[in-house]
Amino acid sequence: MLNLPNTLASLRILLAPLMFWIILNPQTFTDNGFHITWNYYAASLLFVLASATDFFDGYIAREWNQATMLGAILDPLADKMLTLAAFLGLMMIGAASAWAIYIIIVRELFITGIRTVAVSEGLEVKASWAGKIKTVAQMIAIGFLLMHWPFASELLWFAVALTVYSGIEYLWGFRAAILKDNK
Repeated sequence: MLNLPNTLASLRILLAPLMFWIILNPQTFTDNGFHITWNYYAASLLFVLASATDFFDGYIAREWNQATMLGAILDPLADKMLTLAAFLGLMMIGAASAWAIYIIIVRELFITGIRTVAVSEGLEVKASWAGKIKTVAQMIAIGFLLMHWPFASELLWFAVALTVYSGIEYLWGFRAAILKDNK
């Protein structure tokens, strides 16, 4: 069912590759007489707009009672596409540590696999506050990295630490759901 929350998640999916392209093609701006910072601004603006859709799609789905199975699939998929497009683009231009990005990607793939198993088994493992804080920390780190601001690398590693912690917490929740289901 295509409703406003699902449309916003779909918009995020469409904005991710555009942002990725802008990160990887700064010459589009510099060849046209613009300073390289305009590339940073454009990528950051797309990232902020897309990130805002993440807040609003969830809020609208809950408040307007428009949660759907499609939305439950689209929302996390759109989140991953957006953050991975940013992280991979930043890594490819040398603005982010390859090891940090590797750790984040491995965690995201692993937890997505666990979520798939949970859904197939009819288990409910909700996202924790640590997962939500991890997402915010990743988004802040991406913003700092896109703008080439000071402390961007340190924020990235802080986000990596939260990413690992929230992954462990999610695994623990999955384990508890399995034990509860087996009683």
